[in-house]
Amino acid sequence: MDAAWLSKHGYSTSLRSQYVAAGWLEQPARRVYRRPRGTLRWEQVIVSLQTLLDYPPLIVGGRTALELQGFAHYLSPTIQEVHLYGGTPPPKWLHALNVGVRFIYHNDKRLFRNDPITRGLGHVQWNVRTGQTIPTDPIHNGLSGPPGPWDWPLTLSTPERAILELLDELPERESFEHVDRLMEGLSTLSPRRLDKLLADCHSVKVKRLFFFFADRHPHAWRKRLADVDFGKGKRMLVKGGKLVQPYQITVPEDLGGLQ
Repeated sequence: MDAAWLSKHGYSTSLRSQYVAAGWLEQPARRVYRRPRGTLRWEQVIVSLQTLLDYPPLIVGGRTALELQGFAHYLSPTIQEVHLYGGTPPPKWLHALNVGVRFIYHNDKRLFRNDPITRGLGHVQWNVRTGQTIPTDPIHNGLSGPPGPWDWPLTLSTPERAILELLDELPERESFEHVDRLMEGLSTLSPRRLDKLLADCHSVKVKRLFFFFADRHPHAWRKRLADVDFGKGKRMLVKGGKLVQPYQITVPEDLGGLQ
């Protein structure tokens, strides 16, 4: 909890100081408090932001959401960056916490027209005691058991939304090679979800890239996608790259052909 939440619920500054002195509370950062229960993890912090504290909605998205839902073998083996999406940046104290990851905020209005609560969200059960995450989406991962007393819901982008968020990072912060390998394994995406998200997405670059990679790896869901507006004009994403005529984007030479 932060100081603002504690004050709102009747814990004055002097009372908080007494609790810290007595060892009932710890201060992992200025104006941030927690109960002394082992090592602080980034999941605990995000669960608090999403479920307990009075901050605008933030969801775990992009690369991090894909890693949490079982696609880590196509990305990094361990989570080093936590990508957060929402309409308002997280509190500044978030970046002062020593939780072993770097938090990266993205304004989701750059990608989607609607409120993030209404499009492409899912949950994983995060177990406080074991640190394990269990996906709860039956479309991709099967039904998990009912949440136990140690399980908390961690709200994140579904794979359909997360891949669009990841594509927005090309080419500055993600590589074409990683995305290409990742798309090869995304065989279970929901075309219904994709249609809604693509219709809601106003990034011409992201939509063109998505269909380019979808054509390279023609999974069953590709044939069921509705047409989308790709806008007009060329987009040079890679200087000196090869132009892909159907989508008018430049990509690395070795990815120029469609499989």
